[in-house]
Amino acid sequence: MGLLDFTAKGIYCPAADVYLDPWQPVKKALITHGHADHARFGHEHYLCTAAAAPVIKYRLSLTDNVQQVSFGEKILIHGVQFSFHPAGHIPGSAQIRVEHRGEVWVFTGDYKLQHDNISEPFEPVKCHTFITESTFGLPIYNWKPQQEVFDDMNAWWRKNQEEGKVSIVAGYSLGKSQRILKNVDAGIGKILVHGAIENVTAILRAQGLALPPTTRVTPDMKRKDFEGALVVCPPSAIGSAWLRKFEPYSLGIASGWMGLRGARRRRGADRGFVLSDHCDWRELNQAVNETGAEHVFVTHGYSEIFAQWLNGNGKVAREVKTQYEGELGEVAEASAGVEDKTAEE
Repeated sequence: MGLLDFTAKGIYCPAADVYLDPWQPVKKALITHGHADHARFGHEHYLCTAAAAPVIKYRLSLTDNVQQVSFGEKILIHGVQFSFHPAGHIPGSAQIRVEHRGEVWVFTGDYKLQHDNISEPFEPVKCHTFITESTFGLPIYNWKPQQEVFDDMNAWWRKNQEEGKVSIVAGYSLGKSQRILKNVDAGIGKILVHGAIENVTAILRAQGLALPPTTRVTPDMKRKDFEGALVVCPPSAIGSAWLRKFEPYSLGIASGWMGLRGARRRRGADRGFVLSDHCDWRELNQAVNETGAEHVFVTHGYSEIFAQWLNGNGKVAREVKTQYEGELGEVAEASAGVEDKTAEE
């Protein structure tokens, strides 16, 4: 039995009797961030960062069973020291550092190294054992600088305006949508958002996240209200009746999967913007090396391939099965009913 064990309920710390991002109901859960594959219903007690708590409480309808800590704050549970450190994935997202009797493990949850202008920047944390995702753990995944992606998005928006089309871009409602809002050129035109995105964005604005003005799309709006606009919606809106009110429109999707041949076509999009809130191949390797970890556990994504690569390059690595889904899980959130509490929209 190690400091952390991989169990049927989730990642378990026996010495403290707590779980990290468990996927089955438990008594005490430490949560890295608010995406649905990491923050789940049914736990008796939740512990997360103060920055992540408002969205987690909203999405899971929690009240007084959420304990909050600051980044870097140390908390002792049955003699085990825990602390939360920025993961750079979405606002409030954290890695969890676990220390007991001189042994240190770090669980990353989801993370990225590229700064997105909305999330607390990733902080390398030294440890003996590192638990990493591998959502994009293949050498073919090599992200462009963020500004290049948004330059392309801005040019696409301007071109659509000239052609009399509404620009619609899909990105999951927690993290990706706010990243788009923060980094597009709001001087091009008005920005409208789906209700799912407005609900989450309002919470993040209340926490101090500075974003350009947006207008919530409502059922009484007419086609003239959308002329020249950029509309940001969750992936669940693709192919829905909700989209038809914007015709004629051009549909773009912002996702790391847009780098795969055929991915854009399969989703029926006119444009794909390769924009991920997860590490690319280079960042995964950089993060692992910066920890100085002797042992690495590789979870969701291309876990077997990335573990084999690490084993051939001086690390002791092993694939572990979890129920985390990376960007696939974030795209699918609406299907599970967590994207929006306003069904009328």
